[in-house]
Amino acid sequence: MEKVAVLGAGSWGTALAIVLADNGHEVALWAHRKEHADEINETRANEKYLKGVTIPEQIVADSQLDRVVSGADHILLVVPTKAMREVCQSLRELIDHRVTITHASKGIEPETFKRVSEVIHEEIPEELYEDIVVLSGPSHAEEVSLRQPTTVTISSKKLEVAEKVQDLFMNRQFRVYTSPDLVGVELGGALKNIIALGAGISDGLGYGDNAKAALITRGLAEIARLGTSMGANPLTFSGLTGVGDLIVTCTSSHSRNWRAGYKLGQGNDLDEVLNEMGMVVEGVRTTKAAYQLSQTQAVEMPITSGIYRILFEKAHARDVVDQLMTRIRRHEMEDLTNILDEQMND
Repeated sequence: MEKVAVLGAGSWGTALAIVLADNGHEVALWAHRKEHADEINETRANEKYLKGVTIPEQIVADSQLDRVVSGADHILLVVPTKAMREVCQSLRELIDHRVTITHASKGIEPETFKRVSEVIHEEIPEELYEDIVVLSGPSHAEEVSLRQPTTVTISSKKLEVAEKVQDLFMNRQFRVYTSPDLVGVELGGALKNIIALGAGISDGLGYGDNAKAALITRGLAEIARLGTSMGANPLTFSGLTGVGDLIVTCTSSHSRNWRAGYKLGQGNDLDEVLNEMGMVVEGVRTTKAAYQLSQTQAVEMPITSGIYRILFEKAHARDVVDQLMTRIRRHEMEDLTNILDEQMND
């Protein structure tokens, strides 16, 4: 049995805490508000984020970060990307022995274009942790918390650390694979949220399955283009953290990015949508970061650019779709051919 500190008592943090508790580990769950922690401990429920789910007794919630991380063997970060630096700065003062740090947050920091593991590395000294591990893949918290079959991928620079974390989470309902491509695993998980917003917008406009299939497929090409330019293996995007995560996030009403996009497609204002959601929609910040990054990397991302215009320039969604449909003709496999040529030349 290990002690695991799970930082973030939203839907995904709570669901992963349940997996760890089911595996017999001692779980301390950090909630930002005392009232939230008290609700979990007293009612064994987290109704705002996981309605109808019973929280196991092995999970103890606390709003005091120092108590949560005290004596922990592993720290699992599941906070929104916009809060990651602040939380890591607090952790830097609290960690008093070497731990393994895993994160399950999906996003890119705007302006700096840093992946989450890079933010953690910048804020927490290397001597305080064995390695940074990322957990990602097609995994709705609602289904994981109900013990429905789920597969995810974890990655780190050290295989032995990745395998240790694999053992921490793996059970009959929650299957975990390892991957050596940390960059690809992180970027696939982050960038798919942009395409999920687009899928929701398409559905909100009343378009059919043909349009959504095209959006998902061409969206995957954009993810692979940008990911490869940043050092990822293009094959990673054909796996769980690429096409797998893309499918589940673009086609399910569980997806908050799809739900936000759907409301935008129906003509609602972005601020109104975000207020109504009441939860973080990571795809919004990631769209801004990816759009800015595509400009600096000189990578063509027409879908991302279109969604950026809808979110931040008040462009009408139907006009953006029309512009995408009338782009200059191209060969479908041009993206893959260019990527493979670059890999061979390197």
